Amino acid sequence: MKTKTPLKQLKLSLPAQETPITSFLSASGTFQDGDLMLNQKGLRLKSADKATRQSDAKELDFQVKLEDLETVKVIGKGSGGVVQLVRHKWVGKLFALKVIQMNIQEEIRKQIVQELKINQSSQCPHVVICYHSFYHNGAFSLVLEYMDRGSLADVIKQVNTILEPYLAVVCKQVLQGLVYLHNERHVIHRDMKPSNLLVNHKGEVKITDFGVSAMLASSMGQRDTFVGTYNYMSPERISGSSYDYSCDIWSLGLVMLECAIGRFPYIQSEDQQSAPSYFELLAAIVGSPAPCAPSDQFSPEFCSFISACIQKDPKDRGTSSDLLKHPFIKKFEDKDIDLGILVGSLEPPVNFPR
Repeated sequence: MKTKTPLKQLKLSLPAQETPITSFLSASGTFQDGDLMLNQKGLRLKSADKATRQSDAKELDFQVKLEDLETVKVIGKGSGGVVQLVRHKWVGKLFALKVIQMNIQEEIRKQIVQELKINQSSQCPHVVICYHSFYHNGAFSLVLEYMDRGSLADVIKQVNTILEPYLAVVCKQVLQGLVYLHNERHVIHRDMKPSNLLVNHKGEVKITDFGVSAMLASSMGQRDTFVGTYNYMSPERISGSSYDYSCDIWSLGLVMLECAIGRFPYIQSEDQQSAPSYFELLAAIVGSPAPCAPSDQFSPEFCSFISACIQKDPKDRGTSSDLLKHPFIKKFEDKDIDLGILVGSLEPPVNFPR
Protein backbone atom coordinates (compact mmCIF):
# COMPACT_ATOMS: atom_id res chain seq x y z
CA MET A 1 0.00 0.00 0.00
CA LYS A 2 1.26 3.45 -0.89
CA THR A 3 1.71 5.86 1.96
CA LYS A 4 0.25 9.29 1.39
CA THR A 5 2.72 12.10 1.16
CA PRO A 6 1.89 14.54 3.96
CA LEU A 7 0.59 17.86 2.76
CA LYS A 8 2.90 20.80 3.30
CA GLN A 9 1.62 23.32 5.78
CA LEU A 10 0.70 26.48 3.96
CA LYS A 11 1.38 29.90 5.37
CA LEU A 12 -1.16 32.47 4.46
CA SER A 13 0.13 36.03 4.02
CA LEU A 14 -2.63 38.55 4.60
CA PRO A 15 -2.39 42.15 3.37
CA ALA A 16 -1.91 44.80 6.02
CA GLN A 17 -5.20 46.27 7.12
CA GLU A 18 -5.89 49.99 6.99
CA THR A 19 -6.33 51.62 10.34
CA PRO A 20 -10.06 51.43 11.10
CA ILE A 21 -11.83 54.74 11.41
CA THR A 22 -13.28 53.60 14.73
CA SER A 23 -9.81 53.89 16.29
CA PHE A 24 -10.04 57.66 15.82
CA LEU A 25 -13.54 58.03 17.30
CA SER A 26 -14.37 58.54 20.96
CA ALA A 27 -17.49 57.15 22.57
CA SER A 28 -19.15 60.55 22.08
CA GLY A 29 -18.53 60.50 18.30
CA THR A 30 -15.61 62.94 18.40
CA PHE A 31 -12.94 62.40 15.73
CA GLN A 32 -9.47 62.69 17.28
CA ASP A 33 -6.10 62.64 15.55
CA GLY A 34 -3.11 63.93 17.47
CA ASP A 35 -3.97 67.36 18.82
CA LEU A 36 -7.01 67.73 16.54
CA MET A 37 -10.50 67.09 17.91
CA LEU A 38 -13.57 67.42 15.68
CA ASN A 39 -17.26 66.72 16.26
CA GLN A 40 -20.67 68.17 15.43
CA LYS A 41 -19.92 71.15 17.67
CA GLY A 42 -16.84 72.06 15.69
CA LEU A 43 -13.06 71.73 15.61
CA ARG A 44 -10.53 72.33 18.35
CA LEU A 45 -6.76 71.97 18.48
CA LYS A 46 -5.85 70.79 21.97
CA SER A 47 -2.48 72.54 21.72
CA ALA A 48 -4.03 75.89 20.75
CA ASP A 49 -4.01 78.66 23.32
CA LYS A 50 -7.15 80.41 24.52
CA ALA A 51 -6.72 83.36 22.15
CA THR A 52 -6.46 81.01 19.15
CA ARG A 53 -9.56 79.08 20.16
CA GLN A 54 -11.53 82.29 20.56
CA SER A 55 -10.68 83.31 16.99
CA ASP A 56 -11.59 79.94 15.42
CA ALA A 57 -14.70 81.27 13.69
CA LYS A 58 -12.83 83.71 11.47
CA GLU A 59 -14.31 87.13 10.77
CA LEU A 60 -17.76 86.11 12.04
CA ASP A 61 -19.59 87.79 14.91
CA PHE A 62 -22.05 84.91 15.31
CA GLN A 63 -21.82 81.22 16.09
CA VAL A 64 -22.07 78.74 13.20
CA LYS A 65 -23.88 75.48 13.84
CA LEU A 66 -24.65 72.84 11.23
CA GLU A 67 -28.34 72.80 12.18
CA ASP A 68 -28.55 76.55 11.47
CA LEU A 69 -27.53 76.13 7.83
CA GLU A 70 -30.13 75.53 5.11
CA THR A 71 -29.24 74.23 1.66
CA VAL A 72 -29.95 76.52 -1.28
CA LYS A 73 -28.59 74.16 -3.93
CA VAL A 74 -25.66 71.93 -4.84
CA ILE A 75 -22.95 73.95 -6.58
CA GLY A 76 -20.28 71.29 -7.02
CA LYS A 77 -19.86 67.53 -7.09
CA GLY A 78 -16.73 65.44 -7.26
CA SER A 79 -15.16 62.25 -6.03
CA GLY A 80 -13.98 64.10 -2.93
CA GLY A 81 -17.47 65.11 -1.88
CA VAL A 82 -20.26 67.59 -2.48
CA VAL A 83 -20.23 71.39 -2.21
CA GLN A 84 -23.53 73.09 -1.38
CA LEU A 85 -24.51 76.71 -1.30
CA VAL A 86 -26.03 77.17 2.17
CA ARG A 87 -27.62 80.08 3.99
CA HIS A 88 -27.53 80.79 7.71
CA LYS A 89 -31.19 80.64 8.77
CA TRP A 90 -31.06 83.54 11.23
CA VAL A 91 -28.39 85.84 9.77
CA GLY A 92 -28.90 85.23 6.04
CA LYS A 93 -25.17 84.99 5.25
CA LEU A 94 -24.22 82.62 2.44
CA PHE A 95 -21.51 79.97 2.76
CA ALA A 96 -20.17 77.10 0.70
CA LEU A 97 -20.52 73.85 2.65
CA LYS A 98 -18.09 71.14 1.55
CA VAL A 99 -19.03 67.67 2.79
CA ILE A 100 -16.36 64.93 2.61
CA GLN A 101 -17.25 61.35 3.46
CA MET A 102 -14.51 59.98 5.67
CA ASN A 103 -12.11 57.56 3.98
CA ILE A 104 -10.44 54.98 6.20
CA GLN A 105 -7.10 54.95 4.38
CA GLU A 106 -4.45 56.39 6.66
CA GLU A 107 -2.76 58.50 3.97
CA ILE A 108 -6.09 60.09 3.07
CA ARG A 109 -7.01 60.67 6.71
CA LYS A 110 -3.67 62.40 7.34
CA GLN A 111 -4.16 64.63 4.31
CA ILE A 112 -7.65 65.64 5.44
CA VAL A 113 -6.37 66.40 8.94
CA GLN A 114 -3.60 68.51 7.38
CA GLU A 115 -6.15 70.49 5.34
CA LEU A 116 -8.27 71.03 8.45
CA LYS A 117 -5.27 72.38 10.35
CA ILE A 118 -4.30 74.67 7.45
CA ASN A 119 -7.87 75.96 7.26
CA GLN A 120 -7.93 76.47 11.02
CA SER A 121 -4.82 78.63 11.10
CA SER A 122 -4.80 80.23 7.66
CA GLN A 123 -4.11 83.96 7.65
CA CYS A 124 -3.66 84.31 3.90
CA PRO A 125 -6.11 86.52 1.97
CA HIS A 126 -5.52 84.43 -1.15
CA VAL A 127 -6.66 81.14 0.37
CA VAL A 128 -10.41 80.51 0.75
CA ILE A 129 -11.47 81.11 4.37
CA CYS A 130 -12.72 78.12 6.34
CA TYR A 131 -14.95 79.56 9.06
CA HIS A 132 -15.70 76.30 10.82
CA SER A 133 -15.50 72.54 10.40
CA PHE A 134 -17.47 69.66 11.88
CA TYR A 135 -17.48 65.87 12.08
CA HIS A 136 -20.89 64.19 12.17
CA ASN A 137 -22.35 60.89 10.94
CA GLY A 138 -19.12 59.77 9.25
CA ALA A 139 -18.52 62.96 7.28
CA PHE A 140 -16.42 66.09 7.56
CA SER A 141 -18.27 69.35 6.86
CA LEU A 142 -16.28 72.51 6.09
CA VAL A 143 -18.06 75.86 6.24
CA LEU A 144 -16.20 77.87 3.62
CA GLU A 145 -16.27 81.40 2.33
CA TYR A 146 -18.70 81.65 -0.60
CA MET A 147 -17.00 83.08 -3.68
CA ASP A 148 -19.96 84.50 -5.59
CA ARG A 149 -18.50 84.43 -9.10
CA GLY A 150 -17.58 80.76 -8.93
CA SER A 151 -14.26 79.57 -10.26
CA LEU A 152 -11.89 80.65 -12.99
CA ALA A 153 -13.46 77.83 -15.03
CA ASP A 154 -16.83 79.60 -14.76
CA VAL A 155 -15.24 82.89 -15.85
CA ILE A 156 -13.56 81.52 -18.98
CA LYS A 157 -16.77 79.75 -20.01
CA GLN A 158 -18.35 83.20 -20.36
CA VAL A 159 -15.49 85.33 -21.68
CA ASN A 160 -13.58 82.60 -23.59
CA THR A 161 -10.25 84.42 -23.22
CA ILE A 162 -8.84 86.77 -20.58
CA LEU A 163 -6.69 89.74 -21.58
CA GLU A 164 -3.14 90.06 -20.29
CA PRO A 165 -3.75 92.89 -17.79
CA TYR A 166 -6.42 90.82 -16.02
CA LEU A 167 -4.30 87.68 -16.24
CA ALA A 168 -1.47 89.52 -14.48
CA VAL A 169 -3.84 90.41 -11.62
CA VAL A 170 -5.04 86.79 -11.39
CA CYS A 171 -1.45 85.46 -11.52
CA LYS A 172 -0.26 87.77 -8.77
CA GLN A 173 -3.00 86.72 -6.35
CA VAL A 174 -2.55 83.00 -7.08
CA LEU A 175 1.22 83.29 -6.66
CA GLN A 176 0.75 85.05 -3.32
CA GLY A 177 -1.43 82.14 -2.25
CA LEU A 178 1.21 79.65 -3.42
CA VAL A 179 3.96 81.52 -1.57
CA TYR A 180 1.90 81.06 1.59
CA LEU A 181 1.26 77.35 0.95
CA HIS A 182 4.80 76.55 -0.19
CA ASN A 183 6.93 78.74 2.08
CA GLU A 184 4.85 79.07 5.25
CA ARG A 185 2.73 75.93 5.35
CA HIS A 186 5.18 73.71 3.41
CA VAL A 187 2.31 72.22 1.43
CA ILE A 188 2.20 71.17 -2.23
CA HIS A 189 -1.28 71.92 -3.56
CA ARG A 190 -1.21 69.03 -6.10
CA ASP A 191 -4.46 70.01 -7.79
CA MET A 192 -4.08 73.45 -9.35
CA LYS A 193 -6.73 73.86 -12.05
CA PRO A 194 -9.30 76.51 -13.06
CA SER A 195 -12.04 75.03 -10.88
CA ASN A 196 -9.83 75.32 -7.77
CA LEU A 197 -9.19 79.04 -8.28
CA LEU A 198 -12.25 80.87 -6.99
CA VAL A 199 -13.25 84.49 -7.64
CA ASN A 200 -15.73 86.97 -6.20
CA HIS A 201 -17.39 90.17 -7.42
CA LYS A 202 -14.64 92.26 -5.81
CA GLY A 203 -12.05 90.69 -8.09
CA GLU A 204 -10.42 88.62 -5.36
CA VAL A 205 -8.89 85.31 -6.45
CA LYS A 206 -8.42 82.58 -3.85
CA ILE A 207 -7.07 79.04 -3.85
CA THR A 208 -9.20 76.19 -2.57
CA ASP A 209 -8.72 72.41 -2.11
CA PHE A 210 -5.18 71.56 -1.01
CA GLY A 211 -5.10 68.23 -2.81
CA VAL A 212 -7.59 66.38 -0.60
CA SER A 213 -10.16 65.81 -3.34
CA ALA A 214 -7.48 64.61 -5.74
CA MET A 215 -6.14 62.11 -3.24
CA LEU A 216 -9.64 60.87 -2.43
CA ALA A 217 -10.38 60.32 -6.10
CA SER A 218 -7.11 58.50 -6.66
CA SER A 219 -7.60 56.30 -3.59
CA MET A 220 -11.07 55.24 -4.72
CA GLY A 221 -9.90 54.33 -8.23
CA GLN A 222 -12.20 56.82 -9.90
CA ARG A 223 -10.04 57.78 -12.85
CA ASP A 224 -12.96 59.20 -14.83
CA THR A 225 -13.73 61.78 -12.15
CA PHE A 226 -10.03 62.49 -11.74
CA VAL A 227 -9.23 63.08 -15.41
CA GLY A 228 -9.61 66.85 -15.18
CA THR A 229 -6.82 66.94 -12.66
CA TYR A 230 -4.57 64.80 -14.89
CA ASN A 231 -4.82 67.55 -17.51
CA TYR A 232 -2.74 69.94 -15.42
CA MET A 233 -0.22 67.46 -14.04
CA SER A 234 3.46 68.11 -14.59
CA PRO A 235 5.55 65.52 -16.50
CA GLU A 236 7.09 64.14 -13.32
CA ARG A 237 3.71 63.73 -11.62
CA ILE A 238 1.80 62.14 -14.48
CA SER A 239 4.67 59.69 -15.09
CA GLY A 240 4.72 58.66 -11.42
CA SER A 241 8.10 60.19 -10.51
CA SER A 242 8.87 62.13 -7.35
CA TYR A 243 7.77 65.76 -7.35
CA ASP A 244 8.00 68.94 -5.30
CA TYR A 245 6.49 72.45 -5.09
CA SER A 246 7.41 73.11 -8.71
CA CYS A 247 4.60 70.82 -9.93
CA ASP A 248 2.15 73.53 -8.83
CA ILE A 249 4.04 76.05 -10.98
CA TRP A 250 3.68 73.86 -14.09
CA SER A 251 -0.07 73.61 -13.43
CA LEU A 252 -0.37 77.38 -12.92
CA GLY A 253 1.37 77.98 -16.25
CA LEU A 254 -1.05 75.68 -18.08
CA VAL A 255 -4.05 77.35 -16.43
CA MET A 256 -2.87 80.85 -17.39
CA LEU A 257 -2.07 79.79 -20.95
CA GLU A 258 -5.53 78.21 -21.24
CA CYS A 259 -7.14 81.45 -20.05
CA ALA A 260 -5.15 83.39 -22.65
CA ILE A 261 -5.73 81.22 -25.74
CA GLY A 262 -9.26 80.02 -24.90
CA ARG A 263 -8.58 76.29 -24.98
CA PHE A 264 -6.64 73.68 -23.04
CA PRO A 265 -3.04 73.92 -24.36
CA TYR A 266 -2.80 70.24 -25.31
CA ILE A 267 -5.88 70.52 -27.55
CA GLN A 268 -4.56 71.38 -30.99
CA SER A 269 -7.38 73.64 -32.17
CA GLU A 270 -10.64 75.22 -31.11
CA ASP A 271 -12.46 72.86 -33.51
CA GLN A 272 -11.24 69.78 -31.65
CA GLN A 273 -14.33 68.50 -29.88
CA SER A 274 -12.99 66.14 -27.23
CA ALA A 275 -10.13 66.42 -24.78
CA PRO A 276 -7.24 63.97 -25.21
CA SER A 277 -7.52 60.65 -23.38
CA TYR A 278 -5.35 59.95 -20.36
CA PHE A 279 -2.82 57.97 -22.42
CA GLU A 280 -2.73 60.57 -25.19
CA LEU A 281 -2.17 63.22 -22.55
CA LEU A 282 0.56 61.16 -20.86
CA ALA A 283 2.37 60.77 -24.18
CA ALA A 284 2.03 64.47 -25.00
CA ILE A 285 3.11 65.82 -21.60
CA VAL A 286 6.07 63.47 -21.24
CA GLY A 287 7.16 63.09 -24.87
CA SER A 288 6.30 66.33 -26.65
CA PRO A 289 7.81 69.81 -26.27
CA ALA A 290 6.17 71.94 -23.59
CA PRO A 291 3.39 74.28 -24.75
CA CYS A 292 4.21 77.96 -25.12
CA ALA A 293 2.37 81.22 -25.66
CA PRO A 294 2.34 82.24 -29.36
CA SER A 295 4.77 85.15 -29.68
CA ASP A 296 2.72 86.76 -32.45
CA GLN A 297 -0.35 87.01 -30.19
CA PHE A 298 1.09 87.91 -26.79
CA SER A 299 3.64 90.24 -25.24
CA PRO A 300 7.24 89.09 -24.67
CA GLU A 301 6.64 89.41 -20.92
CA PHE A 302 3.66 87.02 -20.97
CA CYS A 303 5.48 84.53 -23.22
CA SER A 304 8.45 84.65 -20.85
CA PHE A 305 6.21 84.10 -17.81
CA ILE A 306 4.54 81.05 -19.36
CA SER A 307 7.94 79.67 -20.32
CA ALA A 308 9.20 80.15 -16.75
CA CYS A 309 6.29 78.01 -15.51
CA ILE A 310 5.97 75.33 -18.18
CA GLN A 311 9.43 73.78 -18.18
CA LYS A 312 9.65 69.99 -18.42
CA ASP A 313 12.61 69.88 -16.05
CA PRO A 314 11.33 70.95 -12.59
CA LYS A 315 14.66 72.60 -11.79
CA ASP A 316 14.15 75.04 -14.65
CA ARG A 317 10.81 76.37 -13.37
CA GLY A 318 10.56 79.57 -11.37
CA THR A 319 9.46 79.44 -7.74
CA SER A 320 6.30 81.18 -6.57
CA SER A 321 8.44 83.85 -4.88
CA ASP A 322 10.59 84.39 -7.97
CA LEU A 323 7.60 84.63 -10.29
CA LEU A 324 6.04 87.41 -8.20
CA LYS A 325 9.01 89.52 -9.36
CA HIS A 326 8.63 88.54 -13.02
CA PRO A 327 8.35 91.42 -15.55
CA PHE A 328 4.87 90.23 -16.57
CA ILE A 329 3.55 90.72 -13.02
CA LYS A 330 5.43 94.01 -12.57
CA LYS A 331 4.24 95.36 -15.94
CA PHE A 332 0.68 95.95 -14.72
CA GLU A 333 1.21 96.59 -10.99
CA ASP A 334 0.91 100.38 -11.27
CA LYS A 335 -1.92 100.30 -13.85
CA ASP A 336 -4.74 99.98 -11.29
CA ILE A 337 -6.35 97.05 -13.11
CA ASP A 338 -9.70 96.20 -11.50
CA LEU A 339 -10.51 92.53 -11.97
CA GLY A 340 -13.84 93.22 -10.27
CA ILE A 341 -15.00 95.10 -13.39
CA LEU A 342 -14.49 91.97 -15.49
CA VAL A 343 -16.07 89.39 -13.15
CA GLY A 344 -18.73 91.80 -11.90
CA SER A 345 -20.12 92.06 -15.42
CA LEU A 346 -20.61 88.29 -15.68
CA GLU A 347 -23.62 86.20 -14.79
CA PRO A 348 -23.22 84.54 -11.38
CA PRO A 349 -22.69 80.77 -11.82
CA VAL A 350 -25.44 80.04 -9.27
CA ASN A 351 -28.86 81.73 -9.29
CA PHE A 352 -30.22 81.43 -5.77
CA PRO A 353 -33.56 82.66 -4.44
CA ARG A 354 -33.46 86.03 -2.76
